[in-house]
Amino acid sequence: MSAAAQSSAVVAQLARPGETALLVIDMQNDFCAPGGYIDSVMKKDVSAAQGICSTLQRLIESAREASVPVIWIGADYSPQHIPAGMQRKLAQRGITQVCCEPGTWGAQWFGVEPAANETVIIKHNYCGFSGTDLHQQLQKLGIRTLVATGVQTQVCVESTVREGHALGYHCVVPRDAVASHTPPLHEASLTNIQFLFGETCQADDLITVWKSSVTTTSA
Repeated sequence: MSAAAQSSAVVAQLARPGETALLVIDMQNDFCAPGGYIDSVMKKDVSAAQGICSTLQRLIESAREASVPVIWIGADYSPQHIPAGMQRKLAQRGITQVCCEPGTWGAQWFGVEPAANETVIIKHNYCGFSGTDLHQQLQKLGIRTLVATGVQTQVCVESTVREGHALGYHCVVPRDAVASHTPPLHEASLTNIQFLFGETCQADDLITVWKSSVTTTSA
């Protein structure tokens, strides 16, 4: 069996509906849009974030059809909420602008958005679990596997995957549904996740599993 086939088989076992949740991380204007914080303040290229939107939308739609919970994790990096280490790094760079300030265009969703009945969790640092009730929400749903998507691969996606791994979740990251403003770090993060913290795959691997579940249920 090829490495790709082995990976697909593992993902098919891990990502079964009923035990899996799809996490959509930081798909907000300030992280993804031209003119947002990453583009205008950090001076980073946001084109990769724009490039995953169509794939991510297909994945979200497939999850919804298969009754896989879609949980949205957004940021609010207002200075009164973020930890001291984040404050210090911003001060080092002389940055006073607020990333994803509540009520602003920058905090709004980019390219994809929650349905009315989907859970939205707001974090104040790079990890979706830290200081939030994400773990409790997942436990209530009986979730064992997390599919992590969004931006930035090497920052909030990997931070959330690492903590999910430590809490006992299986973690899956579709390579074409995560993105970064720094491609070498994106690739390094995916390599690291595959090495220690979970499984990487393509979005279509997950869509195939979830579509198969819908077909079986309706048969």
